[in-house]
Amino acid sequence: MPEDASEPDATPGAAPAKAPRRSRAETREAAINQIVDIATQEFVEKGLAGARIDEIAGKATKRKIYYYFDGKEELYRAVLERAYRQVRDSEAQVDITSGTAPEALRRLIEHDVHYHARHPELVRLVMNENIHRAQHLKQIADLPDRNHSVIEILRRLLARGEAEGSFRPGIDPVDLHLNMTALAFYNVSNQFTFAHNFGVDMTSDSALARRASQVADIIIAWVTRRD
Repeated sequence: MPEDASEPDATPGAAPAKAPRRSRAETREAAINQIVDIATQEFVEKGLAGARIDEIAGKATKRKIYYYFDGKEELYRAVLERAYRQVRDSEAQVDITSGTAPEALRRLIEHDVHYHARHPELVRLVMNENIHRAQHLKQIADLPDRNHSVIEILRRLLARGEAEGSFRPGIDPVDLHLNMTALAFYNVSNQFTFAHNFGVDMTSDSALARRASQVADIIIAWVTRRD
């Protein structure tokens, strides 16, 4: 960004608002979020190669985009970073302290199934980034550390379940996360082909609730101690 650039107004040409004036930091955050919201839809629909800055700029402004981002790839990385941050932040809000370890794990699993269904853009972005062999994720320096937050949550749950005598020992929390994510992911990534092949609506509230319960049953059966 040029040092002498002046930050664009969040709503150029708009009448003065009666609400309390935003701070510069709040204005900046709102403008960036608006751009990333628009860019997310463009990248989800067309991928990195097919997305065009001009299309995104048609709904934001090119001046805003180039003030905050150096170009399309940096904007794409911002979209990826926010998508991962939001899912990790959502998992951190799940109550994993009350009840038994299996009950807490069930809440987290069902949360993940519902979250992926409500945020299909995350699934599509991850699929697209796998096509690129994670080359853009690798440029987001602290993303692996932030993504490890869910591994720490699962590590604590597994240790608690072992102490309670409900979980079998030796389960790798990364394996647990892999299995949880795979089952939550499929419900979104394959919903159209599965619906066409088998006539199953995977998007209705009742189908989603049933699927979340089934995924939790599968995972908890796998981690449960068998004596």
